[in-house]
Order: sequence, then C-alpha cells, then structure tokens
Amino acid sequence: MASFRLSLALRASAAVLGVAAAGAAVAQADFPNRPVTLIVSAAPGGTTDIAARLIAQPLGAALGQSVVVENKPGASGGIAAQAVARAKPDGYTLLLQYSGFQVITPHVTPAAGWDPVQDFAPVANVLSAPQVVVVRPDLPIKTLKDLVDYAKANPGKLNYASSGNGSLQQVATELLNQMAGTRITHIPYKGTGPALNDLLGGAVDMTITTPPPLLGQIAAGKLRALAVTGNARLASLPDVPTAAEAGYPGLIVSSWFAMYAPRNTPAPVVDKIAGEIQKIMQTEAFRQKAAEQGAEAEFMGPRALGAYTQAELERWGKVVKAAGITAN
Repeated sequence: MASFRLSLALRASAAVLGVAAAGAAVAQADFPNRPVTLIVSAAPGGTTDIAARLIAQPLGAALGQSVVVENKPGASGGIAAQAVARAKPDGYTLLLQYSGFQVITPHVTPAAGWDPVQDFAPVANVLSAPQVVVVRPDLPIKTLKDLVDYAKANPGKLNYASSGNGSLQQVATELLNQMAGTRITHIPYKGTGPALNDLLGGAVDMTITTPPPLLGQIAAGKLRALAVTGNARLASLPDVPTAAEAGYPGLIVSSWFAMYAPRNTPAPVVDKIAGEIQKIMQTEAFRQKAAEQGAEAEFMGPRALGAYTQAELERWGKVVKAAGITAN
C-alpha cells in the first residue's frame, strides 16, 4: 500500500512538473504578450539613454509590443542594476547598462548589492563609442597639450564632471592625471545629462565622455573638443585628433552600452530579443543613426557579451586599483 501511495505521489508530482514546464514553454513561445520595460542606468541626455531610445522603438516594432524606456539613475548604475536583478526573470524587464557602471562600479563599490556577472543574463551589446575630451570654450585651452600645461600651471584649479563615482569618465580622466602628472579634481553627477548641464553652465571645466551628447554642443561652439580616445579619428569630428596624435598614445578608452536581463531568464527569450536586436543593428538606418551620434553599431550576442563583460571586469579592475578610486 505504501509503495502504491508513493507511486501515486510521484505521478502527481510529475504531472504538476509537466504542466509547469508546458506552461513555461507556452509563455516563452508567446513572448512578448505585453509591453517590455527597458530600465536605463542613467538620466536622460547621456549616451546610455540615447542608446536605449535608439533601440527601443525598432525593437518594440520587431517584437510587436511597446518597449518602454524608464530612467533610474544613481549609485553609479546600482539603482537600475538592482531593480533589474530583482525583477522576475521573464524578459519583460531589461537593463540598458553603461560599461563603466557594469565593469567598474563593482570594483569601486564591492558591497553594491548586485553582481555584474552572477545577477544577469547577457543579451546584446547595442553601441560602442570612444570618449572625447571637451572643455568650456572660455578657457585658454585649445589642445590636449594646452590642457595639461594649464593644469600643471594651476594645480587643483581645474575640475572635471563625470556621470558618477566609478564611471568610465572618472577612470579615463584619472588615467590622464596619472599619465600627465596633473591634478584635475573630480565632480561626480547622477548621469551624463546633469554633468553636461553644469559643464555648459560653467560650473565645471571639462569632461571626458562619449560623443552622442557632445556633438551638437561642439558644433554650436558651446564646448571645445581636444581629443578622441579611440584608435582613429571620428567621421563626425574629423578635425579632432586622437589622444595618440595629441601626444598621449596610452589614453585609449572606449565605452559600450549593452542590454542585460535578470539571471535565469529563459534562454529562448534571451535569444529572441538578441536575434531581433541583431537584425535591427544590421540595417543601414540604425548604423547611420549610430554614426551620426559618433558611435558604432557593434553587436555582440549573449555568449560574446558575457565573455566580454568578464574580460572588461578584469581589465578595469587593475586600473581602478592602481588609481585608488573609491566610492567617495
């Protein structure tokens, strides 16, 4: 009798599991059947936000559901990262993350409450872009050499804005400080948008950040571009030399903007989103829009993005340690 009851219990359990598995399979096949939320780790106006909005509309059209962009800036990407890490792993809550936050913040704030690898399922890289060194045009600085000379002649006088402690903007400028022997003071903000607002308003002197939010201001003469931290000049800024051309070949810094889902999001859902993103990024329209922003449509799928995230974590961890960068 006992064995008969056990058999019945096992059959019932198997039936429940079978129904659950079938339900999950149907849910995955039916994905998405409601709007998807894309949480952005920065305030409106910066490259992270631009990347999110560049992909959201065509991705929504491809999936047949709206992709709603929701900005959650703060804590060097931590507020957005935690919101997505704790979300239900069903593909309906995604993260558009800035590389500086994903691979630098964890080194600067080890107890941040989220893990860049363990808490997420990589989906796709959307944009990649070098940094541009810009200053207020009223400063007597026209080249990268001028900047270094001015900083040395006026130690502690110059300051720079970043999107937050541990951001790639901070790491890039601290790398310049190390290379040039300068002392330019860090002023952190909750996102690139607020940082640029204060730079344009004259409250800070310079920043090193990605081209998308800068190009219009440079063209209007509201900011002066000194150098690009990529391996080649930008088509959108053909007269701006690379850092190597300006005398600092080691100042090579590039940002990337990638999409992640919560850990344990079903692989078919992740692959479906990634596949649609890849198709979008292969279109001339998307590539042209990216180029107009001074960025590149550089696709990486789930597995490639996962490996790249790990490699970047290791690379920037060494830089952060050498620079002594902390959360405060």
